[in-house]
Amino acid sequence: MKKEYVKPFIRKQTAGVMNKFGAAYDKGFRDEIEGVAVADLVEKFGSPLFVLSEKTLRQRYRELYSTFSNRYPKVQFSWSYKTNYLDAVCAVLHQEGEIAEVVSEFEYQKARRLGVPGNKIIYNGPYKPDEHMKIAFEEGAMVNLDNFDELFRAERVAKALGRKVAVGIRVNLDTGIYPQWSRFGFNLEDGSAFNAAKRVVRSEHLSLRGLHTHIGTFMLDPRAYATAAKKIVELMRACEKELSCVIEYIDLGGGFPSRNRLKGTYLPPEVAIPPLHEYVQAITDTLLAELSPSEYPTLFMETGRAIVDEAGLLIATVDAVKRLPDGTKSYIIDAGVNFMYTSAWYNFKTELDRPVQGAYENSVVYGPLCMNIDVVHESIQLPPLTPGTRMILSPMGAYNMTQWMQFIRYRPAIVMIMEDGTPEVVRRAETLEDIVGPERLPEKLKKLPF
Repeated sequence: MKKEYVKPFIRKQTAGVMNKFGAAYDKGFRDEIEGVAVADLVEKFGSPLFVLSEKTLRQRYRELYSTFSNRYPKVQFSWSYKTNYLDAVCAVLHQEGEIAEVVSEFEYQKARRLGVPGNKIIYNGPYKPDEHMKIAFEEGAMVNLDNFDELFRAERVAKALGRKVAVGIRVNLDTGIYPQWSRFGFNLEDGSAFNAAKRVVRSEHLSLRGLHTHIGTFMLDPRAYATAAKKIVELMRACEKELSCVIEYIDLGGGFPSRNRLKGTYLPPEVAIPPLHEYVQAITDTLLAELSPSEYPTLFMETGRAIVDEAGLLIATVDAVKRLPDGTKSYIIDAGVNFMYTSAWYNFKTELDRPVQGAYENSVVYGPLCMNIDVVHESIQLPPLTPGTRMILSPMGAYNMTQWMQFIRYRPAIVMIMEDGTPEVVRRAETLEDIVGPERLPEKLKKLPF
């Protein structure tokens, strides 16, 4: 067979300052996911295609929960809906024993629709409309209050219900990590958190049951959780001693990292990211040192990314190859930043569906959008690829399927490969009817001049 002619390109070698961060560099290929051929998945469900693994999802949960529960006697995981609120993902984790953690009325309704009872829902977030707070109170949800205005509204809602309702307060605190997440909750160091607790305890309509904090996201220092746990226990002691209340639960949120590679990091994630057992140890060692067995509160953890990220992948297809004016090789694939929201801060692991011979060179990978910002990989070493080559990008399970946009192109299908190896559609690809369904066209605009 005659080989395709490739025009030679000569580029002058230039010396310059060494970039210690280098380029994203992957020399891997995979032709299957959980035993199902990539080619078969694309043939049946199309490209691009998100793929989830039920097996990985369950394994990740069981490993992390087991590590926690073996070290602390009263721990309960609550699934962070904002991380991935696909019905199939949530259902798997609820089957495993997780309750729900939501930050909006939309997510609350989604959890209830799946069959999660109100008293198995933690309701967080800085904005809870009165009508939805009322439903949460009526159904026994654990509502963590974010600010004084919300606290006052909670009192009014509870008063209108004619009963006293249990609440928690969200606390922000200094763990030595910059930037400090001070936007959410009541600050500990300036006394706001204790004052909020005091107001709740003295309220005729509210009672204080829990303390919640979430110190950040993709946290790379486990010691920050030890600091947070110690400070929350100190606040718990102050509340119980000075306000004569009983704190039934402490909620340390989430923020554990996955094995994704943050942009700007020199080391690979296997080296740069601490193993999850170090986070668990930091939290549980602190709690066991600070508390006696007779006063153990329930520990809620809202870990999302660390459980679901590695369970998701994206198959994309090379559509075109071109040289940029400066000589850089570039590829256009059929999935862009509208589907990969987290490409703004991750260099995804990129594998090819086949081994490719030839010299690797620094390349750029673009998505299909008619927007200059649609850059999937700013710099990646790739061999010479041809149209039709599949790229398998990972991890993809966290946030991409909740933060993606219907922009320029329809959002693709999502399949879950079940534990028995059967791929099942858990979200079909969008159609025009899905997009225009909510629209209404005024009569005056229905007549066109042609």
